[in-house]
Amino acid sequence: MADTVGSEDDVIRKRLLFEAEGTSGDDRRINSLLKTFMRWCNAKDSGTEESETTYQKMLFTLSQVEFSFEKTQLVMEMNRLEMMRYKELCHEIEEQIGTAQKSIATYKEEFTNAKEIRQHRQEYDLLAKVIQQQPNRQETEKQIDNLQQKLKQLEATKKELHSKLDLRKKQFHLLVHSIHGLQQLLQDEEGTTKSDDTQMDTT
Repeated sequence: MADTVGSEDDVIRKRLLFEAEGTSGDDRRINSLLKTFMRWCNAKDSGTEESETTYQKMLFTLSQVEFSFEKTQLVMEMNRLEMMRYKELCHEIEEQIGTAQKSIATYKEEFTNAKEIRQHRQEYDLLAKVIQQQPNRQETEKQIDNLQQKLKQLEATKKELHSKLDLRKKQFHLLVHSIHGLQQLLQDEEGTTKSDDTQMDTT
């Protein structure tokens, strides 16, 4: 039982390390997305096909960041369920200890019979070994505390990613709006120029 708990702790620790690396990877993806977007906006000589390819690449990067954000939420939910399972395990251990204590009390009463002392001692030793193989309450509570701390860290990471994602989306929409405004202005100016040229030709 103790070996199983230890292996689960290793899995959780490795998972958290992987998620921490994933957070920094998201930062790199977002920064790369912004740089690509700026180059895309400033590119004047790029063809329609190249522009479309860059646009699709930016959408793919944005979907990766959103996928990582959803994955973090799933990890948080999984850790919450694991913490509930540890609480249930703690409750089961308390019930087992209560049952064992009742059995020990019964054995003590039976010890009054000298002919059965040896038999009852053997049963007591066997029961004590079974109890010792189970993780104690302090270890279980410590594991619960560790999971609660990890859950708080994941919640903080979730808030940070959510804030960054909202900020980047607002910046992205603002830039797209500005580009549309500039395009409209250029079209209006081009239309005005063509109108002037037409009037001059007529004259």
